[in-house]
This record gives sequence, structure tokens and C-alpha cells, in this order.
Amino acid sequence: MPGRDRTAVPGSDRTAVPGLRRFTGPRPPRPEACELCGVPVAGQGHRHLVETEKRALVCACTPCALLFDRTGAGAGRYRTVPDRYLTDPAHRLDDSAWERLRIPVGVAFFFRNAALDRLVALYPSPAGATESELDPQTWQSVLGTGRLAGMLEPDVEALLLRRTRDRTDCHLVPIDICYELVGRMRLLWQGFDGGAEARAALTAFFAEVERRATALPAPGTDGQERLP
Repeated sequence: MPGRDRTAVPGSDRTAVPGLRRFTGPRPPRPEACELCGVPVAGQGHRHLVETEKRALVCACTPCALLFDRTGAGAGRYRTVPDRYLTDPAHRLDDSAWERLRIPVGVAFFFRNAALDRLVALYPSPAGATESELDPQTWQSVLGTGRLAGMLEPDVEALLLRRTRDRTDCHLVPIDICYELVGRMRLLWQGFDGGAEARAALTAFFAEVERRATALPAPGTDGQERLP
């Protein structure tokens, strides 16, 4: 009709009435929401739950996260991911120990699967999180005797390892940041070794982990009970 404003539809000679314009352009990003109650949550810094049977992360608002903060809450279907970061300066892995783990890259994380009652090993790759098929007894012999392994909460925390030229560091971290690292590496990975951008992101990631981590006191000293 004369005088009515119309918008061209890409790939077509026809025109669209104003009410259809929102379908012809880019849509605004969908805000994140709690996957239990639907309340909007901040894009960064909101809590996560682990859906234990599916080994899947679920976004959660603070009240819903608090509901599942205790072991056994909700029949164990969900568990809230803690926010503690720990490191044990007294426990270092030498080259022979790392070789026994047979991880093909310099980063890996291990978590205890409650259903399987054993450690599960994953490492980042261009395809995402790749699970190691190493004998669980080997993981136990290399990592199971450390103090961090004894403190590890099943399903929701992980032992995060990084091997560099002169040492291998081990941190106890929330498991959601491990999957965050996997996603970041998958997006940035180039070539055989990941490329300069991926290496820079990895260095920045571990610098933040080290900044947030609380060191366990030396064996035989007081203070361990005051850890997070």
C-alpha cells in the first residue's frame, strides 16, 4: 500500500512488512538463565551444578546452587560445583611419573567419578575433551597418594595438571573451569601444537589458577584445618 515502509528480505525480490524485520537481521544474544528455575544469571561468575548421571554441567542461580550444596541433596542427581582452589607445593610429579600417565599433551585433569568409583582422566584436544584409556591403577599409583587426591570431592572437583619443561604442577580446582579450558582450547587450537594464541591463553589461564590457589601447609605443620 502507498506510504507503508517495507524492508527487503535478503535473497528475495519481495518485501517484508515492519513486523517481520526482526526475523531478517541478526538476533540479539539470548541471556543465560538458571536451568532449574529459569531466573536470569550473569554471563560470567554464575554457579554450576553437575548432573551426575550425565556428567553434564548445568547453569544455576545462587539459591538453586545452595539447595544442592550438601552431599545427597536431591537424591544425588545434582551436585553444586565448589569454588575452592588448592595446591600442594610438597607434591611434584617427576618426568617418569608423567610418562606413566601417557597423556599426549601437557595438560590433563582427573576427577573421581562416584558411579564408577575411580579416577577419570581427560585432556584438551582440537576435538574437545578426550578421555584417556589408561589403566585406572596407574592413575591411582601416580596421583592417589597425594594429599590433594584425598581431599578431592567426587564429580565436582578435579586435579588439574600442567607439565612444563622443568616441572609438573598439580592443583585441585572446580571441575567447571576444566571444561572452560577445554572449550577455549578447542576454539583457539591451530596446527599440531595448538599455536601461539592457544599457548598464550593457556599461560593466562594457569596464571589465574595459581593466583586463586591456596597452598597446603607443609606436612607435619598446623593449619590444614583452616583450609577452604
